[in-house]
Amino acid sequence: MTKSDQYAVIGNPIKHSKSPLIHPQFAQQTQQNLTYEAILAPIDGFQQTVVEFTEQGGKGVNVTVPFKEEAWQIAQQRTPRAELAGAVNTLKFDNQQIIADNTDGIGLVNDLTKNQHLVLKNKRILILGAGGAVRGVLQPLLEEKPEGITIANRTESKARDLAAIFSGPVPIHVYGFSSIPLQKYDVIINATAASLQGDIPAIAASLLKDTFCYDMMYGTQPTPFLQWAEQQGAIRCVDGLGMLVEQAAESFFFWRGIRPQTGPVIAELKRILHPE
Repeated sequence: MTKSDQYAVIGNPIKHSKSPLIHPQFAQQTQQNLTYEAILAPIDGFQQTVVEFTEQGGKGVNVTVPFKEEAWQIAQQRTPRAELAGAVNTLKFDNQQIIADNTDGIGLVNDLTKNQHLVLKNKRILILGAGGAVRGVLQPLLEEKPEGITIANRTESKARDLAAIFSGPVPIHVYGFSSIPLQKYDVIINATAASLQGDIPAIAASLLKDTFCYDMMYGTQPTPFLQWAEQQGAIRCVDGLGMLVEQAAESFFFWRGIRPQTGPVIAELKRILHPE
């Protein structure tokens, strides 16, 4: 019997990762012979962990917090979207070369357009936050040709820096949370870590009315942001579970050259997270 190809997700912490549930399902679907594990790396030991994994014959890894920037730095080759993102969540090991990709943005766009059936073209998008998560998703969102993207952040200068990196044909507007214009946005994406702390971003409640609201976080319960958005009259409230599975599918394609189906895997994860 031929030996399985080895893949893993590396992070710290790592116990919460759903990737070891996702990739074996993709492998089964596509009849790929591989194993997938979760590896806890010491905070100062990411590169060493990668080296050890490749020496054991590892073919590729997903990278999660807090190592995405370091993964970008150790790569010898990066996809154009990874280059712009300044952080990567996927590494492929090929003939002693480390090749990097960032699949977060395409994961978000695929969840919005395929699973949620949103058309982003000519829409007004408001993104809350200006950290690494936003930098990772901006380019794929801009490629959908929205009317404009507004980035709002507690520290406005951080949002301004991002807007400068991604400036192009689609206008990018920048505001602090308290100064967001009270206009109609079609889609509001929460990319702050507020949900992790049980908080909500300090924005005007009226912005959420009649809007599609999305939180990149997910959990067994709706996030605080989505609960609040629903109370304020948002049309739809969706968490980041679909994004998680879609970015994993893009990683799988990057490694194996074959695109798995995400629908059954999203349904299975929902069943695990929300048992009746």
